[in-house]
Amino acid sequence: MKEHIFLASPHMSEEGYEKDYIKEAFDTNWIAPLGKNVTEFEKEMAEKLGAKATVALSAGTAAIHMALKAAGVKQGDIVFCQSLTFSASANPVAYEKAVPVFIDSEKDTWNMDPKALELAFEKYEKMGKKPAAVVAVHLYGICAKIDEIAKICRQHGVPLVEDAAESLGTNFRGQCTGTFGDFGIISFNGNKIITTSGGGMMLANGADAKEVAAKVLKWATQAREPARWYQHTEIGYNYRMSNIVAGIGRGQLKVLDERVEKKRFIFEYYKKKLGDLSGVHFLDEQEGARNNCWLTVIQLEKGCKATPLAIMEALEQDDIESRPVWKPMHLQPIFADCDFVSLTGGLKVVDEETGADNSVSGQLFEHGVCLPSDTKMTEEDLDRVCAVIRGLWE
Repeated sequence: MKEHIFLASPHMSEEGYEKDYIKEAFDTNWIAPLGKNVTEFEKEMAEKLGAKATVALSAGTAAIHMALKAAGVKQGDIVFCQSLTFSASANPVAYEKAVPVFIDSEKDTWNMDPKALELAFEKYEKMGKKPAAVVAVHLYGICAKIDEIAKICRQHGVPLVEDAAESLGTNFRGQCTGTFGDFGIISFNGNKIITTSGGGMMLANGADAKEVAAKVLKWATQAREPARWYQHTEIGYNYRMSNIVAGIGRGQLKVLDERVEKKRFIFEYYKKKLGDLSGVHFLDEQEGARNNCWLTVIQLEKGCKATPLAIMEALEQDDIESRPVWKPMHLQPIFADCDFVSLTGGLKVVDEETGADNSVSGQLFEHGVCLPSDTKMTEEDLDRVCAVIRGLWE
């Protein structure tokens, strides 16, 4: 039988770094949500990325929630959020009972369109409203036009929450994603480029980064006041990362650069082997960016020999995982009543079954396929994937 090929799965270091840190935690009995691994992981990540302060948390979603709370988002506030993303980027807006307004993508990076963002600011300024925050995402490890987005946010005096959950290891002009915004978000979920099995980290990048991180740390540990007894003046959360999980993260961080190189190799391999197929397109890397290529994604022209569904079903028949592109948030039933700002105008529904529309994000969803990008894949595995896909063109 052929071995199953994963889309993206955990890849522990061959050197066993993770085991060493975990063993130390067990040997010293520090297995709770505090300890040397947690504090050192925060320190090492801050040094690696160039962040001013970091807080290790239980998930990337928790990190977004804490960032929004630290930005001052409260009930009834408006938050501009990228539409083409996983729901974890938008759900924390609802946690604070704020109102998401979704922003369309642009074709160069598939991320938040700076022109659509400006249009959203103009639209809401005419209504006498100003967003409390902007949530921009580096989708699939592809660097957004983050310099333009950050500049727009600064001009309007609005905090930028930079969702770099999928882009650890990506940089723009030498600066790591997650450090352009007032807040940065990293995910260590099992499918990410490095993992702690589950977990995340919030980066604070402003002049008051240390104070912000201390506030988030308090909220993430049930907002307990420094009293002899258990006393609380704020609502708190059980969001702290455990010392065991952080040990995995410290070991994984040692091989991050290797994982980035393998992901980029996978992208280039697919591009070389499949780039000549009629109607198949790969995203070009924008000038100044170096993407981690977390997942390799292809876009198919309408009317080409295979549809995204046909590719996914053919791969599935060969025991190979693949996925559709994220379904945009403005097309999700839970957010159906939320505003969506796009440069495409009409937003005509083009697929009744999926709900895809003629927006940029709607079309990227309709015509995209995420190919298996597991860093444990061999060239033989990659050839197997390519053979299945090429077979649909023969």
